[in-house]
Amino acid sequence: MLKGSHCPCPRTRFPAASVPSCQDLLQRWAMEEQVQEEVPAAQCTGGHHPAREGEVFNTRYQALCKLGCGTFATVWLCQDMRRKKHVAVKVLKSRESFAEAAQDEVALLRCVSSMKKKDQAGENIVCLLDDFRMIGENGFHVCLVFEALGPSLRCLMGNYAAQGLPLPFVKKSLQQVLAGLHFLHKSCRIIHADIKPENVLLYGRAKSLQRLLPDTLDYGQRTDLRLKGPGGDPGNRLEESDLMSIEVKIADLGSACWTYKPFSKEIQTQPYRALEVLLGLDYGTPADIWSTGCLAFEMATGECLFDPQPGKYFSRDDDHVARIIELLGRIPPHIAFSWNKSTNFFSRPGALLRISRLSPRSLHSILADRHNWTKQEVTPFTSFLLPALQYAPERRATAAQCLHHAWLSAP
Repeated sequence: MLKGSHCPCPRTRFPAASVPSCQDLLQRWAMEEQVQEEVPAAQCTGGHHPAREGEVFNTRYQALCKLGCGTFATVWLCQDMRRKKHVAVKVLKSRESFAEAAQDEVALLRCVSSMKKKDQAGENIVCLLDDFRMIGENGFHVCLVFEALGPSLRCLMGNYAAQGLPLPFVKKSLQQVLAGLHFLHKSCRIIHADIKPENVLLYGRAKSLQRLLPDTLDYGQRTDLRLKGPGGDPGNRLEESDLMSIEVKIADLGSACWTYKPFSKEIQTQPYRALEVLLGLDYGTPADIWSTGCLAFEMATGECLFDPQPGKYFSRDDDHVARIIELLGRIPPHIAFSWNKSTNFFSRPGALLRISRLSPRSLHSILADRHNWTKQEVTPFTSFLLPALQYAPERRATAAQCLHHAWLSAP
């Protein structure tokens, strides 16, 4: 969720690959991303490998700086001393359960690498270059080596939060994301399971990416990235030629699974979570399309389509279901009562258990009234978006169908 943005459906609640070649550019981006994403130090101890700058992994990859630290792994920008190029090395925690999950991720990534040789669309997925195990003071760690790309789409979106990214770039980026998903779904039989701005990485001209970074870093106060213009004033936008030179790739298959073998019932980051996942139904590749619809709206407007929040008498999931109904209408009874968790949300068909009053708003009115889009802009965009948000997964548009929608190719 972008700072200062609001859910498009406010209401009252009631109880009831070309890689940037400049090392300085990558290191400066790494420091900025680390400021945004690194979790508290207490969460980075124990199972994490306490790497240091200059350390060499597997006698080949020299650590330059940390790109980020999370619950499951740390990621380091490294120099591949054999091939003389930058790579990103993901070092997972040493706990056995993480190693097992890493082996699943490696299998998925190897499938992607294998299928890339047959399908050019695979270029829209980040490339696994190597994997190995190493021993550290906390035990054995599985390590994954990826091509080094630029910052995430979230970084770029932070500079356009007030009104969203320019639509030509939105369309171009969505084409690449959807092409990548079509490749994953059809060629690899993989569900990504976590499509969101943080998992879409930028790459292209070093000059274009350089302008995303500030000239100075203020670790005490900086919480997002802003473009630096003449005189150091923030808020300037990239020139259209620079923006359109940026490409995107889908990254992080750490939550992914096979279409025929889901690993978990709980997938996707909350604002991008598909209805069937939220409510406990079996899921498939249409879950990725729902997330992509949410991503498309956020890119185009600068705010989350759904940003559920818990209340005194209801949970975040309750609020999420309510916001979906407000935007997309009543969930048909044959869908609403087709899962085991239905009684957690509904007292009877069409009636939420803990939220008694809704404030319905159409997607059309949100774009026209809140974002001042013209009818000529609203109609084709909603025509593209609504099929990606169909309640019934089997009726939801596929990645291929989304790719062929007229809105994506329109100037």
